[in-house]
Amino acid sequence: MSTALQKKISWCLYDFGNSAYTTVIVTVAYSVYFTEVVAKENGVILWGRGVAFSMLVVALLSPLLGSLADFSGRKRGFLVIFTLLAVFFTALLYFVEAGDVLYGLLFFVFANISYNIALIFYDAFLKDLADSDHIGRLSGYGWATGYIGGFVSLLVVFPLLKGGFAPASLPFYRLSFLVTAFFFLVFSLPIFIWVRDAFKPNLSISSGPDAARIAYLRSGFIRVGETLRDIRQFRALVLFFVAFFFYNDAINTIIAYSSIFAIKVLAFTPFQLILYFVITQISAAAGSFLFAPFTDRYGEKKIISICLILWIGIVIWAFFVKTHTDFYAMGLCAGTILGPTQAASRSLLARFTPPSKSAAFFGFFSLTGKVSAALGPLLYGEVVRITGSQQWATLSLAPFFLIGLIILQAVHEKNETQETEIGQ
Repeated sequence: MSTALQKKISWCLYDFGNSAYTTVIVTVAYSVYFTEVVAKENGVILWGRGVAFSMLVVALLSPLLGSLADFSGRKRGFLVIFTLLAVFFTALLYFVEAGDVLYGLLFFVFANISYNIALIFYDAFLKDLADSDHIGRLSGYGWATGYIGGFVSLLVVFPLLKGGFAPASLPFYRLSFLVTAFFFLVFSLPIFIWVRDAFKPNLSISSGPDAARIAYLRSGFIRVGETLRDIRQFRALVLFFVAFFFYNDAINTIIAYSSIFAIKVLAFTPFQLILYFVITQISAAAGSFLFAPFTDRYGEKKIISICLILWIGIVIWAFFVKTHTDFYAMGLCAGTILGPTQAASRSLLARFTPPSKSAAFFGFFSLTGKVSAALGPLLYGEVVRITGSQQWATLSLAPFFLIGLIILQAVHEKNETQETEIGQ
């Protein structure tokens, strides 16, 4: 096996492992556990606020951390640190029991912050591992591997979740959170071992004096300003960030609340909920894999546009859904376009990004995504509070997809961005 292929496989395996967190913790098991057991009275609203707060923290930290990683040439180091923090706080969820609202929310918030910051550096390696002709393909294969990982993690924890929230089953249900943390850690090890930074550090702070550390931090803020200036030179990139802000808002809200919708509106049992997410994980993996070659062939803009039109249809469909069969069918369709939307968005940004500033650019990409991810669940929770209906809250996401679609049409794709074009 070649070194380049080994690195790409290691990069994809990280997505395989971290998808256990998004699948089991954010989507299927812990979100429902929190709203049904830990904070039964006002869990939906608190969950929305917890997701929103964690996303805002990530948004504030992303540009600075991305710039520091580029300046030091230590994307891998940042990736390792925040991955281990995410694993640690995910494991702590095992100790959260009924009524532990504060700890249950805090552990999740810390895990979610760490997980999403780690993604900045993981995504930034895309530019190092693929040339411009294969960025879309590798990004799509990464998402496909991730959804397979989500599916496998569901199979692993299913014996622990199948008993639901019966008092005798709760210790096993909570054990699934610990298993998820271990799953995440194991499949993160290959990228820790095999993938290295393409650029050497500009400044060492491991044992340097305080002045060096101060200069290091100051350089981070300076490079944030430089990156913001560089980004502003590209009208298409700015427009893409704005479009992404709107449609990513809606997508993240759907991910955060889909299981709660199934439980509260359609009275899904834990087994039925797991079956639903098995369907969506398989369809998302298939969609990511099948769309990946077409992304490089036809361009990210066309792929994203098609997906956004379909997303509008899905949220309208969700407003009218009445039966479990309808919800399963809707999940199959949503899963098929979820992966291509996310993969094409990531690879489109990578085309604008010079290798030496990949973490910084993806830091601002994360800022855009996390601010939108914070507002979406918050808005959803407030619509539920005002209307008492999750159907209306879901329908309120349609305008976000439509606005994102309209703005995206003004984005002109480039095949490649040269270092010399951004003020080197």
